[in-house]
Amino acid sequence: MTEKKKTVLITGAAGGVGRATVKFFNERGFRVIGVDRLPIYEGFPQDGLYVQADISVPENQEKIYKEASLFTDKLDVLVNNAAYQVTRPLIETSVEEWDAVMGSNLRSVFLGAKLAYPLLKAQGGGAIVNVSSVHAVATSANIAAYAASKGGLLALTRAMAIEFAPVNIRVNAVLPGAVDTPMLRAGFHRGRANEASEEEQLAALAAKTVNGRVADPAEIASVIYFMADPSQSSFITGQGLLVDGGATCRLSTE
Repeated sequence: MTEKKKTVLITGAAGGVGRATVKFFNERGFRVIGVDRLPIYEGFPQDGLYVQADISVPENQEKIYKEASLFTDKLDVLVNNAAYQVTRPLIETSVEEWDAVMGSNLRSVFLGAKLAYPLLKAQGGGAIVNVSSVHAVATSANIAAYAASKGGLLALTRAMAIEFAPVNIRVNAVLPGAVDTPMLRAGFHRGRANEASEEEQLAALAAKTVNGRVADPAEIASVIYFMADPSQSSFITGQGLLVDGGATCRLSTE
């Protein structure tokens, strides 16, 4: 009898880290349910399910999990990867911008976890991996809403780990540093006219890491998979793993 494939649901599936994570899981035998506000992209796995939806809209979450439940009766892994970023001084950030960031980055995880819970429980347990950010523990100017959402996500990860442990669902967070993604590059252009080129700004970020470079999205995907794979991380839950090339370990006075 052929063993049934495992299934993972990944939000933000069309982004830089999202595409890499879809590819990483698919290459290891998972069926992928991808969710993104962008249309399906070329190369998304043919045996998977793609749902185009904005997860910041609560009603859309019901639609996503209704379609997911028709596709599979069980879920092994949920990867909450979708994110929205506003680069603006705190005193210039509007309530609408603040709420948009929280809706995409924090409320969506709360709602997604509630809806994924029955599918994960039906499998006999599983894993939730929340993609937080280095900004949860060390941040910068002009990114307060994003930092607050990612810090909240780290706290939510701990709370979910405690509540979901009785049904064998592990919950962990991955905190990436600088990763060469479209979102990172887009941030270079917000309110920074006539400054250095993208490549110069990438080089400046790289210089701030101990490793001397920014990450490739596939490197983050591999850590997400590690946190999801019970053969590698079965005794890890409620934790946040920094993947930042050592950026946060160096003193600012060095």
